[in-house]
Amino acid sequence: MKIQLAGIQKSYKNRKVLQGVSLKAAGGCCVGILGGNGCGKSTLLSILAGVQKADSGAFICDGEDVLKDTKLRNSLVGYVPQGNPLIEELTAWDNLRMWYDRKTLKRELSEGLLAMLGIDSFLKVPVRKMSGGMKKRLSIACAISKNPEILLLDEPSAALDLVCKEKIYNYFERYKAEGGILLLATHDIQELALCDQCYILKQGVLNPYEYDGDIHRLAGSLT
Repeated sequence: MKIQLAGIQKSYKNRKVLQGVSLKAAGGCCVGILGGNGCGKSTLLSILAGVQKADSGAFICDGEDVLKDTKLRNSLVGYVPQGNPLIEELTAWDNLRMWYDRKTLKRELSEGLLAMLGIDSFLKVPVRKMSGGMKKRLSIACAISKNPEILLLDEPSAALDLVCKEKIYNYFERYKAEGGILLLATHDIQELALCDQCYILKQGVLNPYEYDGDIHRLAGSLT
């Protein structure tokens, strides 16, 4: 699998949020997209997920523009937004049953990726009573139900404790090892260790960035 973002543009009234965003990545790669609050990271991921429409540009997956093919995009792309996409009144099990058949769900919970995420430990808990870490792990579990080859993640470990972060990061490493592509919008320095390519999105423009461990240099580049 190879992907290419080609000239993605988005404006709100007179404000240009994305100005010709382009990048390339291949299977087994994690792409980190860094930027300050309001820089357009969430907008970019929501466009790639089909939640919003771009003004122009393409999202090419193995030669096909998935922005023009909803069925293909839904089969290839999983999306974990920054907010909570879950149904608050339902338990973890009931949320998962909206995405998985019973047989597949039981298998994944016992020995698959959902077991790795530790979902089995809170299956009967209603979403409204879950911690932030539980909700995030459950959101990822729902997003990967169709075994997507591309996973879009908007600040996936924000405000999580170390145990939850470790579970999520272990899953990301396994996902990469199996040839998946991660596009990760992040503020978290820890998550940069997962990234094979880094970019900074600033004033609507995406530029490559090589993180060398110098946080002060990174902060200066973001402002």
